[in-house]
Amino acid sequence: MAIDRIIEHTKRNGWGSLSHDGLRMESFSMRLFRKGNKKFWNPEDIDFSQDKADFEAMTEDEQRMTLVLASQFMAGEESVTQDMQPFAHAMAAEGRLADEAYITQFVFEEAKHMQAFRLWFDAIGQSADLHSHVEYSTAYDTIFKQELPKSMYALMTDPTPANQVRASVTYNHVVEGTLALTGYYAWAKVCASRDILPGMQRLVKLIGDDERRHMAWGTFTCRRHVAADDKNWDVVDERMQELLPPALQLIVALFDQFELEGKTTPFGISIDEMSDYALDKVNRRMESIESARGRDVYEIDEDYSPMEMEDHFGDADEREITAALVGANV
Repeated sequence: MAIDRIIEHTKRNGWGSLSHDGLRMESFSMRLFRKGNKKFWNPEDIDFSQDKADFEAMTEDEQRMTLVLASQFMAGEESVTQDMQPFAHAMAAEGRLADEAYITQFVFEEAKHMQAFRLWFDAIGQSADLHSHVEYSTAYDTIFKQELPKSMYALMTDPTPANQVRASVTYNHVVEGTLALTGYYAWAKVCASRDILPGMQRLVKLIGDDERRHMAWGTFTCRRHVAADDKNWDVVDERMQELLPPALQLIVALFDQFELEGKTTPFGISIDEMSDYALDKVNRRMESIESARGRDVYEIDEDYSPMEMEDHFGDADEREITAALVGANV
């Protein structure tokens, strides 16, 4: 006679890894976990020595924009390191061992990104307080001080599918998919403008690769909940409509401070280009989530298309940046 093994949070009477078939290595979350294990990197292995010389050679406005961009990233990585942990609790409460394992890797990578940015600041000689580079933006406060922790910590007391969807949209699709990836694209444009900051070029590539796995997991999580209950699609759509305006405001505020001063945006970065990039990627991820409506939820669990989509985005970005670097050296 079969014995039901319960591995939900606080209800354990068995172990998922010891159960029949153990960990399903081909499930989406375990495939992400395995992929992450193969891509381990150490921030201390990155050489930032040339970045110091490149930074010192920048104009005052270029330095200011570089410091604002890096500060907002480092603070964001710190925020997620702290605020993502309740999602592991939600996965434990649901008895999803593979997802819980992946979240532990996820949080570890966010902490590593925070460390990497701090090492970069130290390497270029920036040890002063950096709060002014994030506190000028009310949109930054709205997302990182209010909406992100509120949606994440709701999972500690009420880890329902709807709350998981809200948390995933907030972090995976707004903080990462709209802000971080657009910011990394901006970093790549900065570096490609004159083929500068080789350490940052390397860092952005490594972090972007991690973040694409994170976003793929967020798309997968929303897809499985939408497949299980069509009402969750409305939750996805409503949460995105709530947060997209402040997210786009944050992107615009990052660059238009120079236009407000009557100056040209440093490094030739276009506000419209950055906003269009963000909206294009958001819309395509939303289409992927919506495509799960009416699907078999068990089928979704082994559908690797969210990661394939992120790999496609990454390859396209890399080709564009490589072309820009070639142009910069002509």
